Amino acid sequence: MNKIRLSKSSISQAEKEAVLKVLDKEYLGMGEEVKLFEEKIKKYLQTDMEVICVNTGTSALHLALLSLDLKKGDEVLVPSLTYIASYQAISATGAKPISCEINPNTLFLDVDDVRAKITKNTKVIMPVHYASSSKGMDEVYKLAQEFGLRVVEDAAQAFGSKRDGKLVGTKGDIICFSFDGIKNITSGEGGAVLSKDNNIIQRIKDARLLGVEKDTEKRYSAQRSWDFDVKHQGFRYHMSNIMAGIGIVQLERIEDFKIKRQAIAKIYVEAFKTLKYISILDFDYNEIIPHIFIIKAKDRDSLKEYLLLRNIETGIHYKPNHLLSLYKSNYALPISEKLYSEILTLPCHYDLLEEDQNFVINAIFDFYKSK
Repeated sequence: MNKIRLSKSSISQAEKEAVLKVLDKEYLGMGEEVKLFEEKIKKYLQTDMEVICVNTGTSALHLALLSLDLKKGDEVLVPSLTYIASYQAISATGAKPISCEINPNTLFLDVDDVRAKITKNTKVIMPVHYASSSKGMDEVYKLAQEFGLRVVEDAAQAFGSKRDGKLVGTKGDIICFSFDGIKNITSGEGGAVLSKDNNIIQRIKDARLLGVEKDTEKRYSAQRSWDFDVKHQGFRYHMSNIMAGIGIVQLERIEDFKIKRQAIAKIYVEAFKTLKYISILDFDYNEIIPHIFIIKAKDRDSLKEYLLLRNIETGIHYKPNHLLSLYKSNYALPISEKLYSEILTLPCHYDLLEEDQNFVINAIFDFYKSK
């Protein structure tokens, strides 16, 4: 049988036609399609936050942190169990990521551990919306307000998901999304930063275009600045019209993506509720669009090998960053380390067939029959 993929992009004829339309215009850089994509994101989210599109989710995080003027010696509190991009974005500013524990039921940032790690050098809390859920954000903002800290939400996996009945991106300090190939919507690569802070917004607009001041409006109209000033470090992080063209079509499909991904998650939850060797995270799959579906599994490594032999791809999201050489901590995070040995990501994407999902479920039950 064909391999059952862990994740994949879902590209229709409409995305291909959108790319050809941009190619026919022969203006491939940042222009009117990027502006239109930003406007459509803002309308979809029904937010009064400004939306700034960039070339990756990592770029979004980097620029968000950079706009806060972080420097060497400053500290950013972040869960260790996250993709390396979260940490690289922090260290790229010169600041130091401080690894924090997670809630074992949601794998979201443990606010009590964050509180214990706040120092005079702490400037930012970076909660990660693990597996698309941001359950616990209210406590993060309360803590940030208490200590006068900024919050940069790593919402890379959470586009289209809700928190307290409202879409992520309708409220908050600084919020960063990713639109890479396997996220809830994709622009091939891509990301976005949202905020109401006008100073932050202008800094990010300029920084995505090499720090050239007020170049964004020129680019939107297929022009560029020739006589300009630069006051802050910038990067070539802008989104291209090709990427935006894909993103615009994907945004039009998001309700279909939502229905399918939520249905997949609910089928897994129902199937495993009586299997004592599997634990499910405490998520509301009516609220979130699951970018990935995570289980906590007994004998995880053996199960992973067993599924691979049956052509079922699985993943491990993620190796805790405090165990990596570059970010190694001088303290243990026992909850993160234990969960790292248990978590397994099962296939979850728009094109996953019902018979393939049933095959995955049956294979897991077969594995545990002898236990």
